[in-house]
Amino acid sequence: MITRNQFQGELDVMSEDIIKIANTAGRALDEAMDAFFSKDMELAKQVIDNDQKIDRKELEINDKAILLIAKQQPVATDLRRVITTLKILTDIERMGDNAKNIANATIHLGKNASIIPSDLKRMYEMTKDMLDSAIKAFKYEDVTIARELAVMDDGVDKLNKTIISELLEETATNPEKIQYVMQMALCAKYLERFADHITNVGESILYLVKGENFNLNK
Repeated sequence: MITRNQFQGELDVMSEDIIKIANTAGRALDEAMDAFFSKDMELAKQVIDNDQKIDRKELEINDKAILLIAKQQPVATDLRRVITTLKILTDIERMGDNAKNIANATIHLGKNASIIPSDLKRMYEMTKDMLDSAIKAFKYEDVTIARELAVMDDGVDKLNKTIISELLEETATNPEKIQYVMQMALCAKYLERFADHITNVGESILYLVKGENFNLNK
């Protein structure tokens, strides 16, 4: 059985690991969107390859958490912290998957893109703001910031609907642009899903601090 101080120290390291992997997912999104906007196929392939690093890190943190539970047999509050950390970890890994999906959309789009919708760029910026806020909320266990993620996510959802509506009009008037429209729509969808996982992190933070379940994805 490890001592209480050792256990707290391992919890602190796990929290630091979560912040690191969240930042890695954020960089993956930056690079994926950069590749998408600039039609950079090599950068897109790099994002896809690097997703394996996020997957491996997720497994590493997950194994540490399971071992910590086995060694310490934590009481309810501590167990909640470990389980919540694992839930957040899963959402971060899925954020990385969505960054990879955007990179795949870049490759499928190739050089066919004409004008990138300005709302798509704004949607990306809002999603990154959400991630920065989520990391801050997790680091400081700030429930106020965690709740704000729901409002921010609403903005992302509205932009997604606007983009899809405009793309459908584009298809109606320019059917030859179907590949362009499809990949733009997919990119918007993956951004929207990335933001949804950030909102899930907000819910997990609220549960961690308050001990109650919250639904911010209404």
